[in-house]
Amino acid sequence: MKKYIVLTLAVVLVISAALTGCAPQKTNLILATGGTSGTYYPFGGSMAQIFNSKIQNMNVTAQATGASVENLKLIGQKEAELAIVQNDMTDYAYNGTEAFKDSKIANVRVIANLYPEVIQIVSSADSGIKTLTDIKGKKFSVGAPGSGVEANARQLLDVMGMTYNDFSANYLSFAESADSLKDNHIDGFLFVSGIPNAAIQDTATTSSLNFVSIPDDVIKKLIDKYPFFTEFVIPAGTYKGQTADVKTVAMKATLVAGAEVSEQVIYSITKALFENQPELASAHAKGAELSLENAVNGVSVPFHPGAEKYYKEVGAIK
Repeated sequence: MKKYIVLTLAVVLVISAALTGCAPQKTNLILATGGTSGTYYPFGGSMAQIFNSKIQNMNVTAQATGASVENLKLIGQKEAELAIVQNDMTDYAYNGTEAFKDSKIANVRVIANLYPEVIQIVSSADSGIKTLTDIKGKKFSVGAPGSGVEANARQLLDVMGMTYNDFSANYLSFAESADSLKDNHIDGFLFVSGIPNAAIQDTATTSSLNFVSIPDDVIKKLIDKYPFFTEFVIPAGTYKGQTADVKTVAMKATLVAGAEVSEQVIYSITKALFENQPELASAHAKGAELSLENAVNGVSVPFHPGAEKYYKEVGAIK
């Protein structure tokens, strides 16, 4: 009798081990986002929640970072599998230009353009900065050093015939810029993010602000020299105290992946992203701006094969 019991237990253990071995393995991915005061971090968290709830055995973790430049380096070093980045920075990384002259990121692949990234120029009401040229001689934040924001600040100054020598340049993150303006340590700052930006919203509740437009001739020069920019208008009332439309330019926030991530995984992620767009829009306002048409337009870096497979299935690309 004991032999039968032992034999039965052995069979059960073998079957259990076999079933365990056959169970699908959980896919663990890091999604590099941005600072907690920006748009990337909460939007990345909303996307991760959809991927985890809609894709079997998927575990995507949204990680706070220094945004585009750091995210692309994480992709290149294979320390993150997914990232949200500005589309211009993706182009620089893939082609080895700008901040990536000495560190080309050959393995970056595009999943989808997500929403417009808008240049937003803000100053304190008593700073005297009402136009772009008014920043001369002032204390002005151009973004974290080496960031996509800082690159865009240089591009804007370039077409205006200005340099950092024309003012006191401060290299601060979104949160640091907002806090410094509140404390009167700087006169203004330039952000590149989706609208509305949480840090600007918070600043506008406690401080009187000027919202600075980019002149039409400067916009034209900027687009002519840097074609990844497009014209954009920040509607009046986007922020407290903003009583008029603000003319500016925008790029696109883009979801990218490392080329080494499997085609099936990225296909599942792309499919979940678009099939659950209404849920994403409910979780974060930027989700309402996601569309198949915008997702594939203006992409200068190769698509990941998994994303390309999905777009061909739905007719977004041929």
